[in-house]
Amino acid sequence: MARTQDKDKDKIEISQYILHKVPREAEVTRIEYEGPMLAVYTKRPEILVDQSSVVAEIVGVIRKRIVIRPDPSVRIPEVEAEKITRELIAPEAEITDINFDPSLGEIIIETKKPGLVIGRNGAVLQEIIKKTKWRPHVLRSPPIKSKIVTHMRHYLHSESKERERILRTVGERIFRPKTYDVGDIRLTVLGGAQEVGRSCFLLKTRESSVLLDCGIHPGSNRPFESFPRFDSPEFQIDSLDAVVISHAHLDHCGLVPFLYKYGYDGPVYCSAPTSNLMTMLQLDYLDVANKQGVSPLYDQKDVRECVLHTIPLRFGVVTDIAPDIRLTLHNSGHILGGAMVHLHIGEGLHNIVYTGDYKFGRTMLLEAAATEFPRIETVITESTYSGPDDVVPSRVEAEEAITKVINQTLERKGKVLIPVPAVGRAQEIMLVIDGYMKRGMMKEAPVFIEGMISEATAIHTAYPEYLGREVRHSILHEEVNPFQSDYFTIVDHPRQRSSIMEGEPCIVLATSGMLEGGPVIEYFKNWASDERNSIVFVSYQIEGTMGRRVQKGIGEVTMMDNEGKMVALSVKMGVSTIEGFSGHSDRRQLVNYLTHLSPKPERIFVVHGEKQKTINFAGFLDNKAGINTVVPAPLETFRLL
Repeated sequence: MARTQDKDKDKIEISQYILHKVPREAEVTRIEYEGPMLAVYTKRPEILVDQSSVVAEIVGVIRKRIVIRPDPSVRIPEVEAEKITRELIAPEAEITDINFDPSLGEIIIETKKPGLVIGRNGAVLQEIIKKTKWRPHVLRSPPIKSKIVTHMRHYLHSESKERERILRTVGERIFRPKTYDVGDIRLTVLGGAQEVGRSCFLLKTRESSVLLDCGIHPGSNRPFESFPRFDSPEFQIDSLDAVVISHAHLDHCGLVPFLYKYGYDGPVYCSAPTSNLMTMLQLDYLDVANKQGVSPLYDQKDVRECVLHTIPLRFGVVTDIAPDIRLTLHNSGHILGGAMVHLHIGEGLHNIVYTGDYKFGRTMLLEAAATEFPRIETVITESTYSGPDDVVPSRVEAEEAITKVINQTLERKGKVLIPVPAVGRAQEIMLVIDGYMKRGMMKEAPVFIEGMISEATAIHTAYPEYLGREVRHSILHEEVNPFQSDYFTIVDHPRQRSSIMEGEPCIVLATSGMLEGGPVIEYFKNWASDERNSIVFVSYQIEGTMGRRVQKGIGEVTMMDNEGKMVALSVKMGVSTIEGFSGHSDRRQLVNYLTHLSPKPERIFVVHGEKQKTINFAGFLDNKAGINTVVPAPLETFRLL
């Protein structure tokens, strides 16, 4: 009861201060906690948008993010608002789509020329706000339309009332008065220690509880090893304040919907691209499981709950996620939207950087991982390629190596199969193939794009601001989008596969990257026994997967044929592994990154790596960097403060 009274008192005091500072003619109707922000609802939003300095001054005093929302009572109907908006915007802006988000009071305008929609000094936006009472959110039209992005927008629109409830509930929980002083910060490993897979780390203070990633283990079929250890006494789903997802690969996000199935009603924080990619991969996980006759631990309803509860954040924006914890996401260089998670606990008491997976080096697709943070005491780092021998070739050497394998295979009239994760590696290889064929360094041949790769690529083009400088410039300013190269053909339907498999020499990029299902299996079964063909691995193959067995040189594999019978398949095709395309840092990059972090951390936890590698790497770091380095085991709890 006392806590409720304190919370109400705080809210009243903040509201009174805002009302005192805001011009009366703005007609503020209410002030609500809305997720990690304070929403100020007003009948004349254009006044506060125009007087942004007033809002900035308020934010500086109350130290909470503020967003201005048009009051629902003054918003004109959506059909009418769209008509007026189209009339106000010059045809030259080339609007491609207009959607609404009633839960946020936003009209979302997709356009090929955002500058013309915004107008000089925001004049056009001001007119839209004034005449429609909807707040415009302008997006550049992606060159390739994404079904996932479209479906997620429509779903959020249809469930706007539930979304409003969720945001209010989350906001009330974030800004609740603290019961305890900050202290007793504990880290519990629920998965991802001394293994690659099922990353999941629980951070607890006296007041709050936050989950960092929630993944599956794609290389294990044993439930006890496949999923995070939610049987830990430290984990209580009812007291969980937030889930933070570093990036969209299933070993980091594959089990988030499971939490909603068992009663979690709190937020998921991640970058906007991660939100879309995560949904795509979770739905594909369900689809693959159903095709394999496996009962997944959640269903599409739980994925939709995850969508409703996800709060996307931009890189570099400090966000309250609990009474004593602030979150900031920074680029990790791993995949689109991949983030390093910076947690600031208390008022400067303790700072944690959870790296997720990261690449400390620029690639064709992404910029290198961020190294500078306001403060760091504890680092939780991945160590996938941390072994003494895990020193990969340069990116140029990797590009030349894959070009050589492809050229040799095509010259002997063979076909090239490249199993790739749909997100990240596929787009990187597409850029390499397009560039080398255009320069005449790679033999020209049809390149077929299979599975989810085309949808993942569409999502990449929707977020060019998250990509590396060159490819971002190509998407935004050049007529030829490298992802829409004439060399590429999208395989729209499975019936196209037979003509590809039986046709002329070609290159196929197909999911999954570890031969654990997906369309790549059909090509592998058809081409494996022909020694003219090649399979080229460009991504990490987790122990226990089919990809790892083929990579090791197994001469025969057992697979299910089209009639559902298990058959032995002879593997005679060439098998190549091209190091250097990984979205992970190699040994040198890991050491370089961790010894150049600013400021220098006091403690490093080494996770997300094979057991012997993590132990070896931790010892090396301890000696070289003079930093206390720990290799945790599953279910271990550490007191950080």
